[in-house]
Amino acid sequence: MHPDGELPARAGRTGDGGGEERTMIVENPRELLWRKLAAHGFLILFIAITMFPFLMVVSISFRTGNFTIGSLLPKNPTLEHWYLAFGLDYTRPDGTVVRPPYPVLLWMWNSIKVALIAAFGVLLLATTSAYAFSRVRFRGRLPLLDSLFVIQMFPTTLALVALYAIFDSLGDVSPLLGIDSHWALVIVYLSAVTLHIWTIKGYFDGLDPALDKAAQIDGATPWQTFRLVFLPLAVPIVAVVFVLAFIGFVNDYPIASVLIRSQDQMTLAVGSRLYLNEFKYLWGDFAAAAILSGVPITIVFLIAQRYLVSGLAEGGVKG
Repeated sequence: MHPDGELPARAGRTGDGGGEERTMIVENPRELLWRKLAAHGFLILFIAITMFPFLMVVSISFRTGNFTIGSLLPKNPTLEHWYLAFGLDYTRPDGTVVRPPYPVLLWMWNSIKVALIAAFGVLLLATTSAYAFSRVRFRGRLPLLDSLFVIQMFPTTLALVALYAIFDSLGDVSPLLGIDSHWALVIVYLSAVTLHIWTIKGYFDGLDPALDKAAQIDGATPWQTFRLVFLPLAVPIVAVVFVLAFIGFVNDYPIASVLIRSQDQMTLAVGSRLYLNEFKYLWGDFAAAAILSGVPITIVFLIAQRYLVSGLAEGGVKG
């Protein structure tokens, strides 16, 4: 022991009676305390920096008027912007009745509807395709996988002009597949399946090949093997893919802004842009609508959070 009474950081080697020696590490309590304080301090600082923009948006949604400049704590908080966001009339203290300028809840429903349909469609295509690439051997499998990997490197926004021209022409055949249709938006969103095929395939690759043999011995068809054996085991990665796809579709702006035109068909991400027109910037109303856009994402994340950690850890792409 040192003269100051502290334990040494490293103790000497001690024998265990069998001729083997081990090194015993003893942490310095004071050094360990400083490490904990530094780690907690960094974590608190990181959370504060991350949360500050969100808290500022919340503050703007409760301010009187539509101003972005002001203190973090509103001096005269009001619920006017939240009333308007929920489609309710608001009566000001001077008796003026303010009516909702835009159908925010309708936009939110459009976003949720499109995102849910597209996310389930991506799951259906990605799980079946990933199982085929992982467990079925067919000609051209590897080149096709490499092609999917290359395609996903290019964002869909690069094809916006082509997408507009394609669906504008399809609208002459069927209005359901034309501009200003949610089904057209869903079809475009299904193109995100390429990335998720690789993710789920990596998960299937990690499952024991003996499961296939056991299912075949029991007389199961390939479809029954997928549906009754592999799909229940893939619930964690399926939840991850669904959450990632849903978040991406709900927050999408570039594609939806090109394919959706009428106000009643707009998603929340596109409709919120109307608050910031060239004549007047309704920052308070915009802030309330922006916060509402995070509600469905939060609900989906809380429902699937038990699967997210294991799914992300086990769904890495493997060679």
